[in-house]
Amino acid sequence: MSKHKMTAEQIMDFGLYLREQEREGSTIEKYLHDVRDFCVWLDGQAIDKEQTARWKEHLAQTGLAPATVNGKIAALNGFLDFAGWRECRVKPLRIQRRLFRDSSRELTKAEYEKLVQTARRLHLERLALVIEIICALGIRVSELRFVTVEALRSGRTEIALKGKIRTIMLPGKLCRKLLKYAKQQKIVSGEVFLTRSGKSLSRKQIWAEMKALCGKAGVDATKVFPHNLRHLFAQCFYRACRDIARLADVLGHSSIETTRIYLISSGIEHARTMEALRLIL
Repeated sequence: MSKHKMTAEQIMDFGLYLREQEREGSTIEKYLHDVRDFCVWLDGQAIDKEQTARWKEHLAQTGLAPATVNGKIAALNGFLDFAGWRECRVKPLRIQRRLFRDSSRELTKAEYEKLVQTARRLHLERLALVIEIICALGIRVSELRFVTVEALRSGRTEIALKGKIRTIMLPGKLCRKLLKYAKQQKIVSGEVFLTRSGKSLSRKQIWAEMKALCGKAGVDATKVFPHNLRHLFAQCFYRACRDIARLADVLGHSSIETTRIYLISSGIEHARTMEALRLIL
């Protein structure tokens, strides 16, 4: 059985490789974090299939959610592919497709509106607009940089990420709001959402500002994170058009199976569906 030694230099090279593949910064950070965790767990031992299988078993026994375990396995397998040690790869945990979401984690439209209204009441206009645009367009935080003054004037923006380019139409009402904000901030071209030093807003900063807003808005902080706004957009868009292929294009998904995850009904909705069957006499 082949045994291999893992080095810090290899992990650094893996990071460079991921950048060359144009992976998102947050993905690169997560993959490197997970691979380094595996390296620490190895404690200097050589890698073989038996060790990676043991690590998978270790993760499964630590109480982590199965999806989290599979994310770490995906990171390790990516590294093993890069290093040419494919014989050491391990399969992810098998997870049965969920029939419904945990309602306690679902952000409702009413809660979204409370967040925006509270941000405006507190004169946090940039935060209000960031929340509004992520939810209104279904974009990722990393795609905010494509919302430029030029795009607002044309009513559309082209988002180039993960080797794909997609066009997002910008509603007129949203364009007018954002152009007014840009004028107030004396931004005449380029990105609309910037820090005081002129840099792009980071995921960490947006997350922190949203979490700080939760208490003042009376919204459960566990529900409030940028990706949940994207989920809310997907649910509203699908209810309006009932076209999953079109929704997948709007969200920038390569697979409709990924889009299906966004459309899983809540536990409450699932219960209503079961009641509507009227099969209990």
